[in-house]
Amino acid sequence: MRNELFDEVRQDPKEWGRMAESAIGAHLVNSALTEGFKVYYWRERNNEVDFVLERRGKVIGLEVKSGQDLSISGLNEFQKQFKPEKILLIGKSGLSTEEFLKLNPVTLF
Repeated sequence: MRNELFDEVRQDPKEWGRMAESAIGAHLVNSALTEGFKVYYWRERNNEVDFVLERRGKVIGLEVKSGQDLSISGLNEFQKQFKPEKILLIGKSGLSTEEFLKLNPVTLF
């Protein structure tokens, strides 16, 4: 629930990033309940990964980057430490937020 119009939020990169990440998180949690996978968040010191999915021993790291900051050092460190099945960047330099929200996340496995 917000007072701003969609276009107003879309023009503010920081707020848009929060909204995009929240929408993706809601989509993942909702899908996890019906599709049987788990959703986690990973952080170690200054490195973080927005969403970590786990299903039947397979792990996937997801990072949402809809704003100006395109640093993926957390995703790189996560990949180095845990050797996930795959990593996925969602946003400007990867799969678009809109396209991600259309897919069933279990297909990533």
